[in-house]
Amino acid sequence: MFGLGGKICLITGGAGSIGLASARLLQEHGARLVLVDQDAEGLADAARSLGPDVLTVMADVADEGDTARYVAAIVARFGRIDVLFSNAGNFGTVAPIESYPTETFDAVMAVHVRGAFLAAKHAVPHMGRGGSIIITSSVAGLRGDLGVYGYITAKHAQTGLMRVLAKDLAPRGIRVNTINPGPVANGFQQRVEDDLTPLLGRNATQFFDEAIPMGRHATTQEIAASVFYLASDQSAFTTGLTLSVDGGMSV
Repeated sequence: MFGLGGKICLITGGAGSIGLASARLLQEHGARLVLVDQDAEGLADAARSLGPDVLTVMADVADEGDTARYVAAIVARFGRIDVLFSNAGNFGTVAPIESYPTETFDAVMAVHVRGAFLAAKHAVPHMGRGGSIIITSSVAGLRGDLGVYGYITAKHAQTGLMRVLAKDLAPRGIRVNTINPGPVANGFQQRVEDDLTPLLGRNATQFFDEAIPMGRHATTQEIAASVFYLASDQSAFTTGLTLSVDGGMSV
């Protein structure tokens, strides 16, 4: 009843750990997959692990021409898009405001905010009733933290974008939500923690584990389970939601 049999699911950032874990779970429930990423090697590895029916497209999500191109490739092959999982992301850096690089701030905003906007702009005309848009925000989109200017600003902005889309697309039967993961045990988070450790003056991984009421980082499979919920008809009457998957960190 709540599977994804035959649904066309587009995942940006599809070669990353959350994108790939979500792809595997959606595929297990019958989805047909399209993965978009800038990482050609990662896309090739993903295609090998997921099988020959997966469409992979190398693209810069912040570039409108690339976005139009990957959407056109999906429509040419499948005719429609049922689920858009806008998951591409970058972190930037951690620094005091007076030394935070403006070009880094712009690059982070471009991927998270412009990328999610462009994906929706070009995908929505090919989505019908029952469609789902999921944007990967973060616990960082619900709080502020020392020196994380680009990433936290972008994650808050994604929530605003989601709310506008949810209001706009509800009459068309398309629901729009964010997932807001806390720290995840993956390479992306490790790089974040490596940047934060000097500013905190202590091990950032331990710092986060102590800040999470459940006492640990999430697994990528746990995040993927929330993606599946929002992609499937289990969430048929859910739109405009910020779904925190953070072990209680935002409480």
